[in-house]
Amino acid sequence: MSIFTPTNQIRLTNVAVVRQKRAGKRFEIACYKNKVMGWRSGVEKDIDEVLQTHTVFTNVSKGEVAKKQDMVKAFSTEDQTEICKQILKKGELQVSEKERQSQLESMYKDIATLVADMCVNPETKRPYTVGLIEKAMKDVHFSVKPTRNTKQQALEVIKKLKETETINIERAQMRIKFTVPQREAKKVRTKLTKMAKKVEGENWEDDEFILVALMDPGCFREVDELIRVETKGKGSMELLSLKEVEEGDEKF
Repeated sequence: MSIFTPTNQIRLTNVAVVRQKRAGKRFEIACYKNKVMGWRSGVEKDIDEVLQTHTVFTNVSKGEVAKKQDMVKAFSTEDQTEICKQILKKGELQVSEKERQSQLESMYKDIATLVADMCVNPETKRPYTVGLIEKAMKDVHFSVKPTRNTKQQALEVIKKLKETETINIERAQMRIKFTVPQREAKKVRTKLTKMAKKVEGENWEDDEFILVALMDPGCFREVDELIRVETKGKGSMELLSLKEVEEGDEKF
């Protein structure tokens, strides 16, 4: 698909159009193919790598540019880059049925891969294969939402698999090393051991208390705040590993 825009005489090639209707008007933006999904999933963060031009159109293929008053009425701003971001987020990607199916299949695989990376079988401590996760997703009739990012959907899959007990699955634990000044050690230790899935080791080095524990990823922010507040910024936490996997174990 090749588009000639009379406004700036730039020929746009390899175009993916994202369309959104607001305030009774149609708005379109010209993007690079294969970049829209990357932006929505958070993989691509440079807007210039996604947009062919920061111009907002009413019809990309004809090069018809949106009127300023229409943009202000629909988006409450005339900042075209900001409008492009809004359309990117909520607009509908115009693709052929074959392309749409290919993109959905790719997202489905990406979501399954994320779930496999984030989870283990709690009984064996082994990670699941992507293929097994994909099968489990089919069993619970999971449908990909193309406008939502893959990480959000991966978390939804984990929740759904746990609720339906389709497979025995649990978020992989984080192995974290905590270093706390001696003065706050007793109070912090009590709180950390209550939050930890398992305490793997603890000892004193000089005037510091060190504890290594397995924590649920959902506790990360709470634990981070605990260390900062209770130690007045003098304590620290170091992520040693993202998965609790038995040595020598193979994926199955």
